[in-house]
Amino acid sequence: MAEEQGATATEYSILVGVFAMVIVAGVGLFGTALNGYFGALANGVKTALGLP
Repeated sequence: MAEEQGATATEYSILVGVFAMVIVAGVGLFGTALNGYFGALANGVKTALGLP
């Protein structure tokens, strides 16, 4: 029974590690996309106001 608990803890640790990598990758991609969106928005505002 103790052997099964050790295996379960290891499996959960691997699963949590995979989830963490997916979350970090998702946040990185979302941040890049958000940066591009706000960059385009800032350029549009500058153009509308006639700023260099």
